[in-house]
Formats: sequence, C-alpha cells, structure tokens
Amino acid sequence: MTQFRAFWVEKSDREVTHSVIERSTDDLPAGELLVQVHYSSLNYKDAMSSKGLPGVTRNYPHTPGIDAAGTVAQSSHDGFAEGDEVIVIGFDLGMNTAGGFGQYIRVPAGWAVKLPAGLSLKESMILGTAGFTAALCVEKLLKMDATPADGPVLVTGATGGVGSVAVALLAKLGYEVVASTGTMEKESYLTTLGAKSVTQRSELEEVSNRPLLRGSFGHAVDTVGGDILANVIKSLNYGGSVSACGLVASADYAATVLPFLLRGVNLLGIDSVELPIDRKASTWNRLADEWRLDNLSEMCTEIGLDDLSDSVDRIMAGQTVGRLLVTLGTA
Repeated sequence: MTQFRAFWVEKSDREVTHSVIERSTDDLPAGELLVQVHYSSLNYKDAMSSKGLPGVTRNYPHTPGIDAAGTVAQSSHDGFAEGDEVIVIGFDLGMNTAGGFGQYIRVPAGWAVKLPAGLSLKESMILGTAGFTAALCVEKLLKMDATPADGPVLVTGATGGVGSVAVALLAKLGYEVVASTGTMEKESYLTTLGAKSVTQRSELEEVSNRPLLRGSFGHAVDTVGGDILANVIKSLNYGGSVSACGLVASADYAATVLPFLLRGVNLLGIDSVELPIDRKASTWNRLADEWRLDNLSEMCTEIGLDDLSDSVDRIMAGQTVGRLLVTLGTA
C-alpha cells in the first residue's frame, strides 16, 4: 500500500467541489498494471468531468485525467515489467476509472503503450490526448490522399490543444496552414507554430443558407463543430476532406448533402478513446519518429495538482492557449 496525492472531485445536488487529498493505492480499481504517474495533461473532457457535466463521469467522488505517463510500479502481465515507461490515454481512464490527476493509477495492460524511443514522458503528455487526436486527424487526411498541392489546410480552434498540435504537425509536413481563432492577439503564437496565415473565427461563424460557399481550402481539421463545421464543409475545394474531432461550439451542424454530391468532399470522424491499442501504439511511434515536433515547449504551460481547479475554470471559459501539462511530482 502506498499513499499518494490526487485531485478529488465531489458532486452533490447543490454543488461540485475540488480538493487535493491523500489516497491509497489500495483504493484504486483492479488492473494488471500499477503505474506511478509523472505527467498528465488537462483536456476539455477533464474539465467537463471536473465540473460534473453530463456525458463524461457517472459516479462521484472521482479523480479525472484522461491522460497519464509514468513508470510501471507493479505488473501482473507478461508484456510489462516494473520500471517500464508507459503512456495511457483513452478507454475509461479519467472518465469512470481513477485518472491521471493522481500520482498512481491502476489499469488493464491493454490500455497501456510502452513509451517509444525518441519521446520522453514529459513530451508524451505535452501531446497527450489532444496532440494524439491531432495526429489522427492528419493521418485520416493522408489516407484520403491529401497533399500540399491541394491547397491550404484550415485548422479551426487553432489556439486550443488539438489545434495547436495540428498547426505544428501540418506545417512540419509541408502544408500551407490557415489557422482560425477567436483570439487574434495570439496570431504571433500561431505563426510561430507554423501557420502561414491567421483568420478570425467570426468569418466562419456566419450562418448561410447557401448550400455551397467559395472553395477556399484544400482540406481542414475542425475541432469545434457547429456552424463552423457546416461552413468548412461548404468551403472545401473539390475532393477536399475535413477531419472532425470536436464539439466545443456545438454537437449539431446544419448542412445539406450538396457539398458531398457536387464537390465530392469527405467528412472524416476521429475517435481516440476506443481506438485499438495496436493502432494507438503505431501513432505514438509516428509522433516519436518522423512526426516528432521540436517546438512542443512553445505550446505548453506547466501546472501542478494544486493549480488544477483554477485551470479547469479557465479552460471552460476558453481562456487557455495550447497545452496544459500537469506535473505530478513524487508520491
């Protein structure tokens, strides 16, 4: 039994409260791997869980954190040994299973990927689910034969976690990136990441009854949904694709089938939660090798467990930029 610190969310009929408490590894759920967590990251889904919003966590009290990277402290699985460095993202971690905002997690071995050579634990969590999702978005575009010659690639919600990594990754691969954001004062941040131009979010928010808009983008990565996604679909060049991975604006969007029928565009769905572990490993290997980003520190702010409550408020209010790395320290 080991005592450790964890971010603790309690929910009653009247309020949701946060605290940092001492827990015991004996309190963790069953699983083949006990992992000492060195780093996690704060994602929008974590903020939703921390606020007690529906659709993420069913039972409270709870420790959120859909991301974790650390070392195996105990293993009952032949594929992992004590001391192995691992990444755990997705599946039920931090949703209804105690997550990465605690200094220890216990999980099934089938949720863990060994840290690939070329990537540190810290770098893996600067990426986290957001960066991993950005990589999945780019992989889907490549599967649709997207090339830089097809025209600019639009990234919506570009100052967010997914958007920031998508901008940097697409730029690394030679694409002309147009970054869309509601915070134009962050233009220099986005151009530093590799964006060729930055556009105001309001230009994509206007509701139009026209089934098609002027073709402006070869492809797109959309992190927000809603009317913006509808307008992105209408604005793709012939044969263009958009990877859709978010719903910050809305889960609904109003559109017709005409962009699909007249321009042959493609709407590509992205899921990082239930993606099979072998495919997760493949994408992590890619991020550690040919897709390795050297500018991760430029999109990262480091926080600790005691900073999480305020950071949750800021991410829900849309006041964060880039990635929030959670440093767990030692138990």
